[in-house]
Amino acid sequence: MQRGNIVTKDDKKAEVLNAFFASVFNSKTSCFLGTQPPQLEDRDGEQNEAPIIQGEMVSDLLHHLDTHKSMGLDGIHPRVLRELAEVLTKPLSIIYQQSWLTGEVPVDWKLANVTPIYKKEELGNYRPVSLTLVLGKVMEQIILSAITWHIQDN
Repeated sequence: MQRGNIVTKDDKKAEVLNAFFASVFNSKTSCFLGTQPPQLEDRDGEQNEAPIIQGEMVSDLLHHLDTHKSMGLDGIHPRVLRELAEVLTKPLSIIYQQSWLTGEVPVDWKLANVTPIYKKEELGNYRPVSLTLVLGKVMEQIILSAITWHIQDN
């Protein structure tokens, strides 16, 4: 519904939802876009080296992918990645390491298929659910692990 009018065409629905989600977007969420990632420092203020992304970790994450989850926009199902874990571990480890060192993520890994999920009552009660690439989610797990380890260690 837009200003009391019911929107029925898909392209108009997309425009209305896009305008709504854009209106509630917080620019603080994108403050690090295009910048180098912050460096991790230990308790003494010493800068830590970037973590080495171990093949074992990548392999473990690939072997434990939930095959009941959806595939991303690339059409690669988690089951395929899980079955090819041994072949993919080395090249993905290299890509993930380079990504960490440069602060850059492959452009396609940033793409998402956003679906509005209605909660109840008002238009503002829609929440966006983003379907992203499985390989990007694996990278997120690696980053989460490195940050968690750093926090616990310091």
